Amino acid sequence: MTPLARLRRLWLDAHLWIGAGLLVVLAPLGVTGSILVWHDQIDHALYAQRYATSGPAASQPVETYATAAQAAFGARAQLTQLRLPMRPGDPVVAVGRMAGAPGVGGRPRTLNAWIDPPTARVLDTAEIAQQGTMIIHRLHGTLLIPSSGNGPGLGRQVVGWLGWAMFVSSATGLWLWWPRHGGFLKGLRWRRGASTLFNLHHFVGFWVCLPLAVLSLTGVYISFPQTSHALFGAPPPQQRPQGPGRNAPPLAKTQMSVGQAVALAQAQTPGVVTELNTPTQGKDPAWRISIRPGAGAPRTVQIVDATGQVKPSRERPAGGGERVADPTSKLMRQVHDGTDMGVVWQTIITVVGVMPLLLGVTGVVMWLRRRARKRAIRHGIA
Repeated sequence: MTPLARLRRLWLDAHLWIGAGLLVVLAPLGVTGSILVWHDQIDHALYAQRYATSGPAASQPVETYATAAQAAFGARAQLTQLRLPMRPGDPVVAVGRMAGAPGVGGRPRTLNAWIDPPTARVLDTAEIAQQGTMIIHRLHGTLLIPSSGNGPGLGRQVVGWLGWAMFVSSATGLWLWWPRHGGFLKGLRWRRGASTLFNLHHFVGFWVCLPLAVLSLTGVYISFPQTSHALFGAPPPQQRPQGPGRNAPPLAKTQMSVGQAVALAQAQTPGVVTELNTPTQGKDPAWRISIRPGAGAPRTVQIVDATGQVKPSRERPAGGGERVADPTSKLMRQVHDGTDMGVVWQTIITVVGVMPLLLGVTGVVMWLRRRARKRAIRHGIA
């Protein structure tokens, strides 16, 4: 056997064992990824009542929304966050912390309320962590492997290594697809062999291998952010604070009202409130209020609940959240999930996400048929 033939045999074995051995986990990752590309559209279709707003403007005071949310939560949860609409026509979203045992991954259980911006009428309440789309999110991101502590978790790391496996499968598949006799254009023909499955596997595999490799590598980047930033020479992402303060419960009773806290924040930084977080237990509990001053980026103003002292404001990434987004991470996520990438790329990655299931099944059937033919030949010789 020549060195090139031995190398081809090595690539074939790697391609086979990745496809057959990891089919049971790679296929769900791909299918769930295809579904999540259309997460917003699915959410609007399944829960249309949450988005049935009566107008585009959030014309009520922030305190009115907070009062309506707490009334809807009742004794089930205590208000911890209020997010004002980022786009006209979106609802106000309130989040409350539920009492009792923690939820998935040791995180506190939360209850959401969707509120009509013009009227402050509560449109719906739900614990979204228990709903189908969020379960699909966890399946795609962690394979439902529970995490412990504050780190990325075992499930996220497993998914990252599976991304590497998918990339190797794409690279070896392209090597095996390449015609051994004839030019590149010969490989684009539908009929590469006598079997329809063989032709289907080669034809589909070629057209999806490059976008599948891109999705695999962007998934690896997301699963291992610290390592990925180091490899790309970018500064590491700013993480959420670790330790007990991260999930500290809210104060049972605050010294000032929502209206008072908002008034102090807007006196410090005039503008439109985009998000409000209530004080949590710990040292110097403070309100955190995000304000957009005109056309600039939102800034967070912290108001100490006990004294009304205004802490220095700081810029926040658009859309809220505690992490400071960097351009590379944002691009990787956009490419991976199709956000703001246009319907063409969203359609491509939707189709590509289903292909590992098709390629895995056709590959396994081809392998079983080849084994059966070899057995028949051996028995014939005997």
